[in-house]
Amino acid sequence: MILEQNEIAIINRFLDEQGRIKVWPAKRQKQEVIFKYLAQKFEAGRIYTENEINLVLYGCHTFNDHFLLRRGLVVQGHLERKRDGSAYWVKNSLSDVAVKN
Repeated sequence: MILEQNEIAIINRFLDEQGRIKVWPAKRQKQEVIFKYLAQKFEAGRIYTENEINLVLYGCHTFNDHFLLRRGLVVQGHLERKRDGSAYWVKNSLSDVAVKN
């Protein structure tokens, strides 16, 4: 998933000097761009634990709400997860059968 120029411009307005999200956008369209940006932080084909997802997200923002980010990545369809939350992966990168069992 490649970010377009206009999306990069949106993201840059919300990043601090270390490239972390410093404030959560109020508008849904801008939130969706941020989720797309965050999805790129995860490796396709890899299975993550909830803790590993949280660790990646901790380093991506300064407003201390990794729950919002993790939930949004799943709801927006960037990440899939097992029903019990024990495994997460980039959507369409693994066989659902192999992961959900």
